[in-house]
Amino acid sequence: MARRDVGDHVAWWRDPDLRPMILACLTLSAAVGVFGFSFGVGSVAAGSSVAQTCALSLFVFTGASQFSAVSVIGAGGSLGSALGGALLLAARNGVYGLAMSRRLDGSLGRRLLAAQLTIDETTAMSVAQTDRRHGQIAFWFTGVTLYLFWNAGTLIGALTGSAIDPETFGLDAAFPAGFVAMVWPLLSDRRARLAAALGALICLVSVSFTPVGVPILLSALAVLVGLQRPVDGAVVAR
Repeated sequence: MARRDVGDHVAWWRDPDLRPMILACLTLSAAVGVFGFSFGVGSVAAGSSVAQTCALSLFVFTGASQFSAVSVIGAGGSLGSALGGALLLAARNGVYGLAMSRRLDGSLGRRLLAAQLTIDETTAMSVAQTDRRHGQIAFWFTGVTLYLFWNAGTLIGALTGSAIDPETFGLDAAFPAGFVAMVWPLLSDRRARLAAALGALICLVSVSFTPVGVPILLSALAVLVGLQRPVDGAVVAR
């Protein structure tokens, strides 16, 4: 009997070339679920309702922007400051979308769904594959898995935060701890460390004379220092 082709769509999970991606994605998703939990707790502690918190994760789905927006509003900042900082942090996903548009195909509805799932992790998993089909499978598997874990974590965290006093258990530190945990793995080269240091300096200098939320908005501009050109030829932010 002829060996079944691992390229068959019904057996893609058996493809040995995709097994490292699947294992890495499941491991990453578990960590993302923990971040989602901390976001849910912190968002409720900042004054959002469970429904508002869950809606933000369902429709925005980019952790750094969500943490930034809710932390600014929770500190008394304006909606404009919160939105501005969140949009700056999310801008890199638009650049990722330009690069991924050459790797993904399908109908308009499929592309709109892909746009919602285009984040750092899905882009990285996709471009790491050896061919176009594997790249598409990695993108969709990673995107759907992360989306489910992030939103499940958000819901559990929001329900937990609404049932207890976050400050009593030290959960009010979820936002700064989440930011540090998300940024730390990115500080792997000199350019990334320079961007982080510049952003911190801008925030420290401007916090004394600008309204709440504006220092985060200004410090986000430091991401421009981290721009570089990957193999696809599109400029992205590390």
